[in-house]
Amino acid sequence: MSIISFLDYISLEKKCSRHTVKAYRANLLAFESFLKSQNDEENIERVSYGEIRAWIVNLVQSGNSSRTVNRKVSALRSFYKFQLRVGNIKVSPLKEHKVLKTDTKVGLPFSKEEMKNLFEFDIFPDTYVGSVSRTIIQLLYFTGIRRSELIDLKVQDIDFSTRLLKVLGKRNKERLVPLLPEIQHHMKALLMLQKDLKITREANLFFVNEKGKKLTTSFVYKSVKNYLSKVSTKTKRSPHVLRHSFATHLLDQGADLNSIKDLLGHSSIAATQHYTHSSMAKIQEVYKKSHPRERKNNSNK
Repeated sequence: MSIISFLDYISLEKKCSRHTVKAYRANLLAFESFLKSQNDEENIERVSYGEIRAWIVNLVQSGNSSRTVNRKVSALRSFYKFQLRVGNIKVSPLKEHKVLKTDTKVGLPFSKEEMKNLFEFDIFPDTYVGSVSRTIIQLLYFTGIRRSELIDLKVQDIDFSTRLLKVLGKRNKERLVPLLPEIQHHMKALLMLQKDLKITREANLFFVNEKGKKLTTSFVYKSVKNYLSKVSTKTKRSPHVLRHSFATHLLDQGADLNSIKDLLGHSSIAATQHYTHSSMAKIQEVYKKSHPRERKNNSNK
């Protein structure tokens, strides 16, 4: 019951997404199953750090990456914070836990040339699925929204008159993202195509399949991977890399980090900086060319 109460809490009070709730549930049940395999009488609320440590070791030995292990332990940490809050425990067994070290490198963003080729080459078929795929990839790159935000986008969230898109992000936090004329054109064309094909949308969702049903996360991922493979040799081709590319290209063009943070829907600037590491070389180059002392030093050489 304690796990169910926690899941109700993060779903109803913390307003976590269905994806987050599902992931937390899976991680907590996996830990509970591990405890029972070690000791049938074990209670998930009353564990020591040693037992959690044994689970962590088991996860690592099973081939899980440090990042995956940290994500699973994060679910436990939130669970025990909740148990502290409701008075079921007095001290979290994870109080002294330190996260495993991870590789901080992020996937390389697509280049501006690759994105230019993607939209200018005639690679999208003249079909409903082709139109959906093209609009999906454009919207991800032109706005930087998350895959889950794109899938849940409703028709009423689009205001063509003001060229603004209302996005419902993490923890039900709303933000407005501007739309460029090019993506507006294709979004309007997709709406017209749905009307011509007499497609009835599920829950008035903007992106639906030919039967009017909500798109799956795998369809969006496969669309991005398939079409980006035609213009890029990068090994990682995903909706997340398009979001990374959006942020990086904005920074390259002179946008400030705070503006990018707001567009991405990040709660802190630190999260945004994670997306823009690849632009550091360009920033350093601009700095060297622009700073007055650097120009003076070059003139004296």
